[in-house]
Amino acid sequence: MLARRFLSTTASLPPTIRQLLASPPPSSSSAAAIEVNGWVKSVRRQKKVAFAVISDGSSDAGLQAVFADVNLAKQLTNGASVRLRGTLADSPGSGQAKELKVAEAEVLGDCDPETYPMQKQALTIEYLRDHCHLRARTREIGAMLRLRDTSTSALHDYFHTNGFVHVHTPIITSNDCEGAGETFRIAPSTPEISSSSSLPSPSPSPSLTQAKPSEYFNHPAYLTVSSQLHLEAAAAALSRVYTLSPCFRAERSQTSRHLAEFWMLEAEWAFLSSLGDLCSLTEHAIRHVLRAHAGSPDMDALWNNHAHDGDAAAQTRRAALQSFADSPTPWTRLTYTEAVALLTEHHAHSPGAFVFPPEWGAGLQSEHERWLADDHVRGPVFVTDYPAALKPFYMRLNDDGDALGRQTVACFDLLVPGMGELVGGSLREERVGLLEAALDRHGLDRADYGWYLDLRRYGGAPHGGFGMGFERLISWMSGIESVRECVAMPRWAGRMLL
Repeated sequence: MLARRFLSTTASLPPTIRQLLASPPPSSSSAAAIEVNGWVKSVRRQKKVAFAVISDGSSDAGLQAVFADVNLAKQLTNGASVRLRGTLADSPGSGQAKELKVAEAEVLGDCDPETYPMQKQALTIEYLRDHCHLRARTREIGAMLRLRDTSTSALHDYFHTNGFVHVHTPIITSNDCEGAGETFRIAPSTPEISSSSSLPSPSPSPSLTQAKPSEYFNHPAYLTVSSQLHLEAAAAALSRVYTLSPCFRAERSQTSRHLAEFWMLEAEWAFLSSLGDLCSLTEHAIRHVLRAHAGSPDMDALWNNHAHDGDAAAQTRRAALQSFADSPTPWTRLTYTEAVALLTEHHAHSPGAFVFPPEWGAGLQSEHERWLADDHVRGPVFVTDYPAALKPFYMRLNDDGDALGRQTVACFDLLVPGMGELVGGSLREERVGLLEAALDRHGLDRADYGWYLDLRRYGGAPHGGFGMGFERLISWMSGIESVRECVAMPRWAGRMLL
């Protein structure tokens, strides 16, 4: 009964413009009246006929509305919300296959063209940030938001097909997963009630006469920087788990790749002992998303927009993305040691090539990552087995280290052209003694991670996982330069839009 009721409810929804254009009514019913709701994108009036483009945001393409009675279009202005009724017909003009012959028009919400901020001329990125509440009405931001939606669907499809369970992980946490100290600490916005209040209380609650705990949760609490540790707990029971959830980092970086609030795809896989298998899982997931968008109208709109704005290489870069998805050859894999050797050789042959000279034991800078992906490999590249001192406590210590016996961990960073780091992952340390030693080296209290150690003590299994910044994926796929334009309402150090 519940299923039938749900199906009947969803079936009663009127079609969106995208659905109408994708599956127009059959010819036999073309005379049947249909109703379209949306916003006016443009209006063109002639003596005996008027035209308007209507969009409801469901697709990049709007629907051309034709008004044989020009009086019906009198009240239409750019940005106004309208309800139109009429019949869908083949369009004799170029640019669209179907058009709506309007019989009735109703303006639901006026829009003053003299004060409307979203005028048709080119608008700067900063102007659109200042009008963040309206910028989704622009073609690029609208296409980006739909791309987020379809990319999310593709990721869910890939992980469900491969037996992963989607888990909702907490946003409030008691630990800093990365140990970098870049967390937002949270506290109640209202002050605690004090028993010393001057207001009389006929029978004070026993809880109010006792000393108040200094923390709401009786323990410091933070906004999560990663769902990894909680996913590991779920993987210890469900084997394969993943999440796509918000994360928060209080870093002051002002680069085009950083946000204070962002979304992260994270996956954990129990009974995994091979870093190579983890790299393959990551590669196949991203290839799946790219293939799912091979003919995406929103991808077309975004890349065509870059070309229109003067990016001569836009279509070449778009074609390269598809080649990364379709190539029969696995993506390149290099160890950190091999990568540093390549960088050092290039730096020696081309003095001044890097601001930061590459050195074993130091982190790879953005310029190093981009050279490896853009110039050396010219495609995605996994850099594996970084020095243990550079990475968080939870990464599995390699048994043999590098060729010189230096300690490394079983991890990877996936670097992609035009972006740099897109994904980071590792095998997790499942050996209790080595994990305790890692906690000690990083100055972390074993008591705070007792539950994490228990996962190893009680039926612990080899496992691993990865995390991918979702806005970075969207930036790479769409060619949008800054991740601040890859989310609806961005937040970064010094600024919070809406």
